[in-house]
Amino acid sequence: MNAPRRPAGTSASGLALQAELPICQTDLPLGWYQPELRPYAEEYLALPDRTPETVLPWLDRYVRPAQEHFGEALLLLAHFYMGGEIVKLVERYGGAVADSYALALQAARNPERKVIVESAVHFMAESIAILAGDDQQVWITNPKAGCTMEMLAKDHMVLPVADQLLERYGDELCVIAYMNTSGRLKALAGRTGGAVCTSSNAHLVVQWARAQGRRILFVPDQHLGRNTAARLGMDLSKLAVLPDPQVFGGGYALDDAVVAGGLAALDAAEMILWGSFCGVHTIFSAAQVAWWHAQGWRVLIHPESPLEAVQAADGVGSTDYLWKQVLAAAPGDKLAIGTEGHFVRNAAALGAQRGVEVRHLAEIPGSASGGCGCATMSRNDPPHLAGLLDLLRKGAAPDLNRVLAGDAVDELSGARDRLDTAERAALVADARRALEAMIAITERG
Repeated sequence: MNAPRRPAGTSASGLALQAELPICQTDLPLGWYQPELRPYAEEYLALPDRTPETVLPWLDRYVRPAQEHFGEALLLLAHFYMGGEIVKLVERYGGAVADSYALALQAARNPERKVIVESAVHFMAESIAILAGDDQQVWITNPKAGCTMEMLAKDHMVLPVADQLLERYGDELCVIAYMNTSGRLKALAGRTGGAVCTSSNAHLVVQWARAQGRRILFVPDQHLGRNTAARLGMDLSKLAVLPDPQVFGGGYALDDAVVAGGLAALDAAEMILWGSFCGVHTIFSAAQVAWWHAQGWRVLIHPESPLEAVQAADGVGSTDYLWKQVLAAAPGDKLAIGTEGHFVRNAAALGAQRGVEVRHLAEIPGSASGGCGCATMSRNDPPHLAGLLDLLRKGAAPDLNRVLAGDAVDELSGARDRLDTAERAALVADARRALEAMIAITERG
């Protein structure tokens, strides 16, 4: 799990820097940048083009001095879903690109890395911070980079409902918090004797809870919860789905009017699903899978997608699974992949080097749903990376970019709610318990 530095120009994933950096991501307006980062954005936007010949020398002016200043103490990270240029740039400068499980472990597995800079989303950086040592700092290039699923499961929405469920079921209830949640919800999982999970290990974590005879509150993705239940052969009639938070918000009273099937369905449920979802993955359908099958393509899909699409596909798994499937494909293979758009474009670039065709599952005739991927994750870009590293080197990095466990950041305004020292210590203890339970379950396998 270590993330050793790599020489400039090399790539862990095999993605070479091509003729152009931008894949789908567009330049952000100046108003989207924090005041401290705006000068870097102004320089970037003034560049004559976005080719490596132009962008890389500009980035080198800021990234190389920061690397020389911090040496081996600096670790750069990105998630597979980031815009293609950030994935390639983080790798070019010796960083690591991985899925959310591997990212969460980076601080704990690399104690010599004292300054960790993540170009991904806030909940991922916070997971790293929960497991980090006291002498490690975690920074995020853009604190407004978020996740639509996590935005539909904020602690102020989930906790009042969870309190009612705990009052109703007591110690029988445990919370399984998907990695795509804040530290405040991961702490709820820890307090209830539950665990965190990712898309790659959800089946192991849910089975672990079932073996204890626990009733599960699965937060936040109802599709991953449903797909996991189907994978384990659970009776899907014993799943209760809580209301769509886009309609009901949070903090509602649990009664027959808001719960599908009423409280009787809740009491009969083996697993209760929070009603949110990932907007990127809900666009996939069994009809799309059938179209690609008719063209002779193999279909792979992420388990945050609707059950019908998952059951129709040839393979289902996490971003790590999907990436490895591209690496394992033989020349001439054709893969339609149902997941975030930036990932598919990066996978297509990798596949092209191997003679493998890769396309986005939703890109079929008559469909306009392929899109550019997750808009909130795309808020990390070269000016954020260059600016934060330069300011860190100068000792002038904005405090808003520092990530501590328990931080809650508004994705629109950038306003942050930070816990006091005692509250944060209590949260870390509970959230770490849930993360460590996940790690133990996963490594037992």
